[in-house]
Amino acid sequence: MATEKAYKILSEQEGISNSQAKSMIDRGLVYVGNKKVMIARGELDAKTIFRIEKVEKIKPIFENDDLIVVDKPAFVNSDEIERQFKDAQLLHRLDRETSGVLMLVKNEEFRQKAIQEFKKDNVYKEYIAWVEGILSEPVDIDKPILTQKKNNRAYSNVSGKGKPARTEVFPDIVSAKKTKVKCIIHHGRTHQIRTHLRYIDHPIVGDEQYGGRRAKRVMLHAYKVRLLGMEFVAPEPKTFVNFE
Repeated sequence: MATEKAYKILSEQEGISNSQAKSMIDRGLVYVGNKKVMIARGELDAKTIFRIEKVEKIKPIFENDDLIVVDKPAFVNSDEIERQFKDAQLLHRLDRETSGVLMLVKNEEFRQKAIQEFKKDNVYKEYIAWVEGILSEPVDIDKPILTQKKNNRAYSNVSGKGKPARTEVFPDIVSAKKTKVKCIIHHGRTHQIRTHLRYIDHPIVGDEQYGGRRAKRVMLHAYKVRLLGMEFVAPEPKTFVNFE
């Protein structure tokens, strides 16, 4: 059996450059059957046929003189969205596979005002997630989080040396050993919801980094944000509504 690096086979199949092929694999968009291709340089049968997940379009939610708010699709980096809006900069970030409300600011005065609201924990942030196992009662997780970077990748865990972090978790629907939950976060540390849900042994489905089973994506969506008297909502993705 002749083998070749995954990205080279994909590049040939799709008529795209090697770097585009690598990027698609790194984003988690490339499958063989139902198995996600994890390593761009991994060797595969040269006749392998790939299936590629489509990335949803960025949907506008709101814009005024201070702010642009969009519904970020999964598999897109927040920085890529920032590059699409030349006169705006990110106010916060969402992880690559997390979808939902993402805010960019247009001027420094508003940015400073918004940052103060974040620092005072005056910003309401509500997420939806599908988690492993059956969660039947609300949980209030008030545990400090320490984030470390290794090989340019952030990893967080609950630690007495960390910064304050609180996540309120409310169960919504139970289906086949998994639960759909609403999460309200305070403080907003790196990977806060992912870390806290793993801490209570209910990691997010698709979040392999924090103990979840493999899925098409990390099942976490930034549903609602309230900032300075404004409220922004990103409707639940179809994959969440129909997730069985």
